[in-house]
Amino acid sequence: MDEAARILNKTLVPLLSNYLPFFITVLLGWIIVTKYYSDDKNQKHRTIFIWTTKSWKDKTHQNVRYNVEYDHASVIRWSPDSKAFVYNRATDNQLDVCKIQKKPDGKVLSVTKSTSFPKAHKDDVIGLGISVSGKFMMTCSSATEIAVWDLKGNELHRFDSYLINNYTGKVSPCGNFIAVSGFAPDVKLWEVCFQKTGEFKQVNPVLQLKGHESGVFDFSFNADSTQVATISKHGCWRLFNIKVEYNQGEEPKLIKSGKIKCDDSTKASIALSPDGQVIAVGSKDSLTLVNVMTGAVDKVIQNIYSGGIQKVAFDAAGEYVLTCGERHVHIFHNVTGRRAAIAASKEKLSKSGLSTLTKERLEGIIKTSREFLESMNEPC
Repeated sequence: MDEAARILNKTLVPLLSNYLPFFITVLLGWIIVTKYYSDDKNQKHRTIFIWTTKSWKDKTHQNVRYNVEYDHASVIRWSPDSKAFVYNRATDNQLDVCKIQKKPDGKVLSVTKSTSFPKAHKDDVIGLGISVSGKFMMTCSSATEIAVWDLKGNELHRFDSYLINNYTGKVSPCGNFIAVSGFAPDVKLWEVCFQKTGEFKQVNPVLQLKGHESGVFDFSFNADSTQVATISKHGCWRLFNIKVEYNQGEEPKLIKSGKIKCDDSTKASIALSPDGQVIAVGSKDSLTLVNVMTGAVDKVIQNIYSGGIQKVAFDAAGEYVLTCGERHVHIFHNVTGRRAAIAASKEKLSKSGLSTLTKERLEGIIKTSREFLESMNEPC
């Protein structure tokens, strides 16, 4: 931790100085998302850190540490109720479930291992997701396998993506879909179906997101699972509307597309804001923010890490953008989201037939967003 702090103070803060004040803070620790630094020194830190979001703006950041015995976590996901998390042990491809005990004020008191699942796949597990309903969990291998499990570790179904190799696998926020991207230039979605009694029924292919000319490194849903953003190996991004009658054969609709500068030698990470108005892409050491309203790049933050960005995400409210890499998680204000909110609100206000309450709400969004941007010395 001391060495990480020295790296931050001597290297990262000067590089990020051009992007203050909307750079909030950095969480120090050994961060595992999709890459593990396997030198002898880092092997001593086979740990998972749990941070409270309430302390992001504080000078000190409290965390709880959990040690992974004889292995390290390659993929990790929260349970829907945030009372447990599941992670994949990278060496043996086995899932462990940990339960969290909290204090009355909501702070984490302790973390204990609850159970282990059978070995999920022969190849590396690169995707893990849990449905919000708690009905199923999904694992995805780096080959073409996808497995569906119940939360007791019983395998419900196993099938092939036919993507040559899988790059990313996720469960949609609504809990209805499994989505996987890979070497082929499409993102495939399957619907997980259950009987009225709650018993597993089947997995049906329902949608394909097409149009890329190279493999799709990553994709991201908005909060209500009506939109999906994708990023390809060549830096092309596409935003789709998937709120369609797929049972009637209706295809996903392309909303917008564009191209940004990406390093195709490393896997890019993409995140779509909960409201679907901002796309964030992490490639190598840079974070690119796209305003979906215009389709234009709004901000590029460079040299965030001396190495590469492993993962990009938004918080649940869409107020912050998080980047993960090396030993740090950086947190930024979503200034692009404020500009997009102003543009979206103005567009809605231009329409006739709005109620007084709706007008007041939209005007309030414009006012608060402008005040925030002005406080950051950012243009509106």
